[in-house]
Amino acid sequence: MRLKRQLLIASVSMLLIPWAGLQFVLELDDALRDQAATQLAGQAARLGQTLDIADTDAKTSGPGPQTPLYARNLESPLNLDGYGDDWPEAMPGDDSADANWQLAVDDQHLYLLIRVTNPRTRYFDPGQPTRAYDHVRLYWREGNKRFERHLRTSAPGQVFGWRPGPSAQTDYNVSGAWQATGSGYQVEIRLPRPGLGSGFSFNIHRPVIEQAGITSVTGPGSPRNLPRLVTRQPELETQIAGRLLPGQRALVLDPEGWILAQEMLPAPDNRLAFDSLGAMEIIEQISLNGLRALVRFFQPEPARLPAISERLAPSDIPTDGIVRHDQAPAQLMVHQSLANGHSLVLEQSLAQILALSGNTLGSVITRSVLLIVTLILALLAYVSWLSWRIARLQKAVRASIDNDGRVLGPMPASTAGDELGQLSRQFSRMVDNLQSYTRYLESFSKRLSHELKTPVAVVRSSLDNLAQKNTECNQTIYLERAHKATDRLSHILQGMSEAARLEQSFDHADHEAFDLAAVVHEVTGAYQALSPVHRIRYRGPESNIRVQGSPEHIVQLLDKLVDNARDFTPEGGDIELEVKPGNDGVELSVFNEGSSLPTDLASELFSPFVSLRDGPEQGHLGQGLLIVRLIAEHHKGWAQACNCPDKTGVIFRVWLPRN
Repeated sequence: MRLKRQLLIASVSMLLIPWAGLQFVLELDDALRDQAATQLAGQAARLGQTLDIADTDAKTSGPGPQTPLYARNLESPLNLDGYGDDWPEAMPGDDSADANWQLAVDDQHLYLLIRVTNPRTRYFDPGQPTRAYDHVRLYWREGNKRFERHLRTSAPGQVFGWRPGPSAQTDYNVSGAWQATGSGYQVEIRLPRPGLGSGFSFNIHRPVIEQAGITSVTGPGSPRNLPRLVTRQPELETQIAGRLLPGQRALVLDPEGWILAQEMLPAPDNRLAFDSLGAMEIIEQISLNGLRALVRFFQPEPARLPAISERLAPSDIPTDGIVRHDQAPAQLMVHQSLANGHSLVLEQSLAQILALSGNTLGSVITRSVLLIVTLILALLAYVSWLSWRIARLQKAVRASIDNDGRVLGPMPASTAGDELGQLSRQFSRMVDNLQSYTRYLESFSKRLSHELKTPVAVVRSSLDNLAQKNTECNQTIYLERAHKATDRLSHILQGMSEAARLEQSFDHADHEAFDLAAVVHEVTGAYQALSPVHRIRYRGPESNIRVQGSPEHIVQLLDKLVDNARDFTPEGGDIELEVKPGNDGVELSVFNEGSSLPTDLASELFSPFVSLRDGPEQGHLGQGLLIVRLIAEHHKGWAQACNCPDKTGVIFRVWLPRN
């Protein structure tokens, strides 16, 4: 699995944190709704005990009950002009094939709007008072008193009520306006508001033109059996208004479901002004709205309630729980039974519960989600960048080495300071070392063949000469040459194995703190005694330069450097050993007077089989400086050779750390 996919899986798993927070919010929302339902039921019970509901049962006479007439409350008085333009559209009445009407009340009056379809409307003719004509009859009852008023007109305009009887009298308390329409006429009537428990009805009388003197009657009820007039009770609504909490609505229903009181206290709008929000706050509000939408999604499915206008049938009222009115937000509802068959419906908006449950951990979850999403994107971008760098490093390595392991060329080193940069530089050094080692292996056979060719040739020629019948003197010469050649071969093999034995000795060497200056100062005198033809001196402090390492190996390193210096220093020349302390290490140098180093071989002197001595009889394979490099690297240091600036000799430097 690729690194990018692994990191993607690890990043996506971080989303479990906001998921766990969402589960907590949902559990909190369930607990808050249960608590709110319990509190709402208790509030409904207390409210029902304090309500003073007037008896609205109308005592009717005559057979069979009549469907009550419901009159909605008006917020402002109506203008009696007969047109009905100022009647609320949301106040439906009853419809029939010939007529429809609406009822409304205010504090003092009852209003009736009648629309009649009768293209052959006949108005009252004062010259023919007995002729049938279109008119409206009103009936209502106050306690045991019955009232009846007629409205007629000889032409469209203002009308007043008439008391029927032998001596008809005008009742100016009943007034209205009669207007003609394209399909009939329209009457807008105002009369004193009947008291609670009153009955009310009206009939529309229409003459039958073909049968003079005979009228047909249409209306909601008959004069003998008046329907009950149902209206909202302002006193009851006043009682309810002072007991509601923000976001609550209360309905008081009569036994048939007609609304006697309806009151609502809106929840406060705590939304912040958009202009006052910053960019982060806007994102947070959007996230909170999304969280609340999730909470709504996981809430129980609310029961549907029809639009409440005048009546809510008992069969339409669900059991206590969450309800919804058409497209309105969900509400928490409690249905409480009251005295005389009345009931109380108390609803609580879930907006505050949603806000409380959503805001409890909403900000934390929202910010954590935003932070996690940002981290995921950042990690994906970072791992893509890492993958690109690794792929580039892989491509560079592939371009430097072929499938057979042959180094094709140097590998470019990265300048980055992180681990990948260090790895790239390590690969670059490894490729360079591998290239050097490959060149060494490729030239090893040539160098070894060159070193072995001469002694082998000497041995072979000596043996060939011995096979001839020569004098004893000649045989002695040939045997001596063969012995020298075999000594040469032995010396070569010994030099080849010396470096291997040295590397094995590193595993058993004990490192200790010793005074490097004292060691170098002491061995300098011994070198001078062994080589009186050279001037060997020491420069630097005689003591108190301590390093950590193996004194025996350091002496072996000095032996090789001084031995190399003696071979290239003319008689009477100078050889100087110096110890120079630094900030984080010590520099040990050996200077010898003589010829300079070739610039093209200065960097390869510490490789095996590299020697600048003339003549194969010397028996040197270039292993001495290789041993110097191995000892320096074993002490975590380095060795290098360079010419003096004045070209009077060569300096070999070895750097050793103090610890």
